[in-house]
Amino acid sequence: MAEAETDFCIVGGGPAGLTLALLLVRSGARVVLVERSRSLDREYRGEILQPGGMALLDQMGVLGPARERGCHEHDRFLLVDRGRVLIDANYRRLPEPFNCLLSIPQRHILEELLAACQGYDEFTLIAGNKVTDLMRNGDRVLGVMSDGLAGAQTVRAHCVVAADGRYSKVRRLAGISDGRLDIFTQDILWFKLPARGEAPREVRIFRAAGNPVIAYASVPDRIQIGWTLPHKRYHDVADKGIEYIKDQVSSAIPLYAALIRSHITDLKDLTLLDVFAGCAETWVRDGLVLIGDSAHTHSPIGAQGVNLAIQDAVALHPVLLASLQQRDASSEFLGQYESLRKKAIDKIMKIQVLQSRLMLATDGFAALARSRVASVVSRTPAYNKILRQLAFGDQAIQVPDRSRTTGVVP
Repeated sequence: MAEAETDFCIVGGGPAGLTLALLLVRSGARVVLVERSRSLDREYRGEILQPGGMALLDQMGVLGPARERGCHEHDRFLLVDRGRVLIDANYRRLPEPFNCLLSIPQRHILEELLAACQGYDEFTLIAGNKVTDLMRNGDRVLGVMSDGLAGAQTVRAHCVVAADGRYSKVRRLAGISDGRLDIFTQDILWFKLPARGEAPREVRIFRAAGNPVIAYASVPDRIQIGWTLPHKRYHDVADKGIEYIKDQVSSAIPLYAALIRSHITDLKDLTLLDVFAGCAETWVRDGLVLIGDSAHTHSPIGAQGVNLAIQDAVALHPVLLASLQQRDASSEFLGQYESLRKKAIDKIMKIQVLQSRLMLATDGFAALARSRVASVVSRTPAYNKILRQLAFGDQAIQVPDRSRTTGVVP
């Protein structure tokens, strides 16, 4: 078994893990990143960046090159009920330069983050390996054991960071409850259709016959569709066959009915997202931190997952540097990060629950009433405050200037 020793071992090469890795190696810390996938050539669903996430990636010098790989700007978010616009959230009214929603393949961002990390000798990537166990001394996490394409590997670290997603293996090995909350009443079936003509510049939720549908232009030349269905009822729907699903989705979004009927031919063309919220019982243990979806899981409504993951990484970065400098990886010390982020995360979760109830309800008269309430609320100052919260998150979180971070680790 190969052995390595490092300052930080990050498990998971998604937006949270790679953002944190780049910030740490830029500061002179040694990082080993363990990623179960062999490459970035895989399917991703989180494609919408909010202004706050864009700003942080820009501060790291990543956004521009990622955009050059392909992206699509959206001017606004619309809730459309039988042709009537109930909510028109105009992002162009927000402060420039990041006053839009950006549809960008997650792979483009990850490739730029990874390329930037690989420009530092302090960075090591172990790709194609799954974490099999945690190394411990009593309750203190000392590192991870992994196996896979790179062979059996042991990585000892000052601190392990779990950035391995909503079904985090590291969180489970640490015995930390995921805090799953089934507070959303819908799951989502995702699929893509070829774009025809000029791509729309709005992220839209359509309410018509049947269940609500999310739709937006995706890269390259695709329309991303998310059809909502009752939570945990996918198998009941699937048992009725692909033609039934095509009929239901076509009636919910007539605009794309012809494309749905011609391009969706099999259940394999659809991807089910189990929608739930979750907040782990703790985000820290001695020698261990959880970030992104490993710590807190969100609905896709409001496009918050990638943005919150990036903000988590930026917020954790100075805490980890101080932890390394002081040789203190206790849960008490690392808990500064959880204290900093918990309030903002709780606020976003409450907003998402409200959004889901107002926009996606399907229970007859109550659904209609909630949609009308959403329309009224969207015209109040309170909604503008909510929009800014969703768009920017915690604006106090900023990437430090390179001149103040390079080489700060002794």
